[in-house]
Amino acid sequence: MSAPEHTDLRIDFAATTLRELAVERLRKAVISGHFASGARLVERTLCDQLGVSRSVIREAIRVLEAEGLVETQPRSGPVVATLNWPVAAQIYNIRALLEADAAAACAKSATPDLIAELTAALAQLRSAYDSAHPQTLLDATTHFYEVIFTSAGQQVAWEIVQRLNGRISRLRAITLGAKGRSISGYAHMQRIYHAICAHDPDAARSAVQNHLRDAAEIAHHALEQKE
Repeated sequence: MSAPEHTDLRIDFAATTLRELAVERLRKAVISGHFASGARLVERTLCDQLGVSRSVIREAIRVLEAEGLVETQPRSGPVVATLNWPVAAQIYNIRALLEADAAAACAKSATPDLIAELTAALAQLRSAYDSAHPQTLLDATTHFYEVIFTSAGQQVAWEIVQRLNGRISRLRAITLGAKGRSISGYAHMQRIYHAICAHDPDAARSAVQNHLRDAAEIAHHALEQKE
């Protein structure tokens, strides 16, 4: 006797793909500033723009809400979360604690294989800066840090950073293209890289802290101007 078919357990791959694509497109639109802080996210309009159903849009909005990119207001419904300096300051403080510890731990345990992987990530970052494509640059920066965290064995810390990654990317979109920086973002990454390769935990920690201090000052100025 054949086992009964449980059609309610079958996975609808197309629907999952649509939801993930919708999340990705909306996330990028928020990070790039296409949807400004406080902008209403109207379901019908988004359905027309993305060519998907309302259920897909609602699921995507829930995901972005969990990431802190969207907030639901009683009368307005879902809107793009406001990114102001008090919120940004907290994010930079959290990053400074987690990223500095990860870089120091990475420097202590840097192996030839890790250095090779980090060298490749830095080369990818250099290419991203040369391309001047915002999303490529954001992805390469995220990958550079991912190598540091995972190589340091700090997977839990990386999970925390990933939960903040949407808001971190919004801030990076502001700071990466800033003009008149005394030290470029890529130069900061080089300093972190060289400290890790030199097996110097103190220098790695200091390089991360200096980088984030510089980025925070730029973000503070930019956000105050917007306000």
